[in-house]
Amino acid sequence: MALPLVKSAVACIDFTRTVQPYIPQLNSLPQQFYQSATDLQALKQLYLNTNPLISAFAFSLALVPIVLVLSEVNRNYSQIDRLWSLLPTFYNVHYVAYAHAKGLPTQRLDSLAILSIVWSARLTYNYWRKGGYQIGSEDYRWKIVKDYVNNPVIFFLFNVIFISLAQSVLLFSVTMPTYVLLLAAPITTAQVPDIIFTQVLIGCVFLAFNADQQQWDFHVAKGSYQKSAKVPPASKHTAAELDRGFNTKGLWSLSRHPNFLAEQSVWVTLYIWSCWATGTKYHWAGLGAAAYLCLFQASTWLTELITAGKYSDYKLYQKRVGKFVPSLWGEGMPNANAAGKKTK
Repeated sequence: MALPLVKSAVACIDFTRTVQPYIPQLNSLPQQFYQSATDLQALKQLYLNTNPLISAFAFSLALVPIVLVLSEVNRNYSQIDRLWSLLPTFYNVHYVAYAHAKGLPTQRLDSLAILSIVWSARLTYNYWRKGGYQIGSEDYRWKIVKDYVNNPVIFFLFNVIFISLAQSVLLFSVTMPTYVLLLAAPITTAQVPDIIFTQVLIGCVFLAFNADQQQWDFHVAKGSYQKSAKVPPASKHTAAELDRGFNTKGLWSLSRHPNFLAEQSVWVTLYIWSCWATGTKYHWAGLGAAAYLCLFQASTWLTELITAGKYSDYKLYQKRVGKFVPSLWGEGMPNANAAGKKTK
C-alpha cells in the first residue's frame, strides 16, 4: 500500500505511520525505475505503488548529480537557481496528480495547485527578465563566496553538500505540508478557512509581484539615468533617489525586502494550512518552511553586507526600515540627496 491508512486528522501527521514505513522504498526505487523505463504502463504502476512523498524526495536526490556536474563543467553555480521557481510547483502538482489518480477528494489540493502555478509563473517571469536564463548568467553572490573560500576543494564540497544537495532537498521539503493535505483530504472536507488560506496565498503572490515590479521599475530608470544623466519621463523617482542607488519608495519604504517577505510567507502559510487541516499546532512537515526561513536569513545577510559596501546610505536604511516585517517604530528614509551616491 503506497498510502497509510489514517482514520483521523491527527493521524495524518504521525511520522511513524505516514513516512517511516515507506522510507525503504528509496532503496528499490532506482532499480525499479530502470527496469520500467521503457514501459509506460509499468512506469505508471510504479508511480502509483510508490508513496508520493518518497517519490518526490527521490526526484530531489536524483537532481543532485545532474546539477552538480553541470555546475562544475560550466563553472556556473546557479543551476539550482534556474529551477528555484519551478521545483516547488512540480512537487505540489505531483501530489495533486497522485490524489486524482487514487480517486481522493481534491478540491483543496486543486486550489493549491493553481496557486502554486501562479506563484511559479510570477517568479519565473521575474527571473527571466533579469537575465537569469541567459547562457553564462550566475548569481553574483556565488563568485563572492567562492573568492572568500579561496580553496577549490572546500568549495567543491560546499557545492556538493549545500548548493546541489541541500538546496534541492529544501525545494522538496517546503512542499511536504501538501503531502499532509493529501492524507487529510478524505477526512477533512474543504471549509471556509480553506478559502481564507487561499486568499492569503493570493495576497502573498500579489505582494511579491508588486514588490518585484517596483524594484524592476527603479532599476530600469536607474540604468537609463546612468547612461543619459536624465531621469526618464515616466519614472516616479527623482535624480537624487536614483543617485542613492537603491529603492526606498513604495513597498520598499516599509520593508527592505518585501519580495522576500512574500516568498517566505507563501511556505509558512502552506504549513499553517496543513496544521489547521489536521487540527494540530505543529508537526514534522514544518521543517521545510523553517529551513527556508533560515536560508533567507543567511542569504539576506550576505546581500545586505554587499549592498552596504556599495551604497553609503544603506546602513541608514537598515536602521530605519525593517528587514522583512515593517517596523511599527520605523522612521523611514529621509528624502534623498546627492550625499547618497555610490561609494568608491
